[in-house]
Amino acid sequence: MTEFGGGGSQYSSKLAWTKYGAAKQAVLSCLLGVGIGAGIFLYLLSDTIQTFGLYLASLCVFHMWEYIWVSMYHPNKLSSDSFLLNHSPAFNIALAAGFTEYWVEWYFFPGMKQFTFLPKIGILLTIFGQVTRTLAMITAGSNFTHIVQEHKRKEHELVTTGIYSYLRHPSYFGWFIWSVSTQLTLFNPICIIGYTFASWAFFNERIEEEEEFLIKFFGQQYVEYKKRVWSGIPLIK
Repeated sequence: MTEFGGGGSQYSSKLAWTKYGAAKQAVLSCLLGVGIGAGIFLYLLSDTIQTFGLYLASLCVFHMWEYIWVSMYHPNKLSSDSFLLNHSPAFNIALAAGFTEYWVEWYFFPGMKQFTFLPKIGILLTIFGQVTRTLAMITAGSNFTHIVQEHKRKEHELVTTGIYSYLRHPSYFGWFIWSVSTQLTLFNPICIIGYTFASWAFFNERIEEEEEFLIKFFGQQYVEYKKRVWSGIPLIK
């Protein structure tokens, strides 16, 4: 009786945690949907905050898509972490810096934040970056993961076709373009520079780490692929 009761308690706890996780995912999905709508509303509401509206919408689309992709290709690993909202402390600091710079400059220099030529280029590049990352993730399918894999899965294949025939890391290329371009959309001159260097440093380290495992997994096949196809990130071979 005691063993049965303990097992039932563990099962109940697991079930409650599963329900909590599902509820959390539902709430986050709802909030991101509201964020997309709010971004569009702000874009239509006033000329002085159009750029922030576009930024907010693109930010929410990015995080929503990351979750949707996991639900499509790795449903057994789906969780609130799949949104990448808690990607890293550095990521959150970068978001806070972008928000802060925008609103400080909007308050003191509102003319800077008009939806002029450079912010228009910024949103176009933001869309380009998002589309590129999306295409890369769909092309790779289940071979793509958010976390660098240290052990080769049985079904893991090296994808070298489609967009991967032009870029070794098209998802990182898309994310790099997207990240920097969001700040161009906001016309945040300080964060444009900061995001460029911080993003490059992140992907430089990430690619080096990831490719060590890819060479371990695929051997000479990946070495040859690496020789003929550019990484996708400037100054990273």
